[in-house]
Amino acid sequence: MDTFIQQIINGLVLGSIYALVALGYTMVYGILGLINFAHGEVVMVGALTALSIVKVLSGSGLPGPVVALLGLMGAVPVCMALGFTIERVAYRPLRNAPRLAPLITAIGVSIVLQQLMMLGWGSTYLSFPQLFSAQPHSLMGASINDLQIMIICVAGAMMVGLVLLMQKTRIGRAMRATAENPAMASLMGVNVNRIISFTFVIGSALAAVAGLMVSANYSIAHYSMGFMLGLKAFTAAVLGGIGNLAGAMLGGVLLGLIESLGSGYISDLTGGVLGSNYRDVFAFFVLILVLVLRPSGLMGERVSERA
Repeated sequence: MDTFIQQIINGLVLGSIYALVALGYTMVYGILGLINFAHGEVVMVGALTALSIVKVLSGSGLPGPVVALLGLMGAVPVCMALGFTIERVAYRPLRNAPRLAPLITAIGVSIVLQQLMMLGWGSTYLSFPQLFSAQPHSLMGASINDLQIMIICVAGAMMVGLVLLMQKTRIGRAMRATAENPAMASLMGVNVNRIISFTFVIGSALAAVAGLMVSANYSIAHYSMGFMLGLKAFTAAVLGGIGNLAGAMLGGVLLGLIESLGSGYISDLTGGVLGSNYRDVFAFFVLILVLVLRPSGLMGERVSERA
């Protein structure tokens, strides 16, 4: 039972990170119908930017949480500017092009960002300083540390904040109108280009937070770390119903739980043939099942064909 509770905690931590990244995918898809495969690299840029700031400040005597906050304050603007630039330079000129063109462009942007960051930060794994106390807290026989509590709480708060932004603010209504019908929203006075850019900026800000979380949680950062994380977050978005904010959150948490529980029990279930190093299999097994059995996802919305 202790192992089960521990894997649930690990799954919630992992799922919170997946959910934040998945929100970036689902917002862009909801408005543009585009899968932004460069989003995982935005997470990576946020992680490496935060790491650089944290390493500079780690010997300043400031408390670890303050250093983490300062690193985040530096990473968020960088990722927001990057998201805005990607949309403006790579995607906007192809907005009316056949769907394959922006998809290939997104993959190209992903590769370019990886190579640029490799040139700047090197190809080796970089260690992330420990900023939070490693002293575990007991919870129903399992353990959870300060960093894991922070990840779950901050991710939950940001998800709630995003939902309130979408439901209660003027710009949120404009985003929903643009997702429903861009042409009609434009006729009603909505600046569609500005709203699309804002969507990329918000998604990139969430990616920066996720980048800091995953680097601090695993104590490493790397120029290719965004690739697999991005694929898993995309899987989470598809699982919940891509284009649906609540679905992205649900899909992220569920995928984190599935992956954590699977990696914890796969050795027992297979008699030791497979180990926890096969954890990545579960994400893509889930993706195949969802695409076969329920392509719209668990909370997938019905989308009418646009003229």
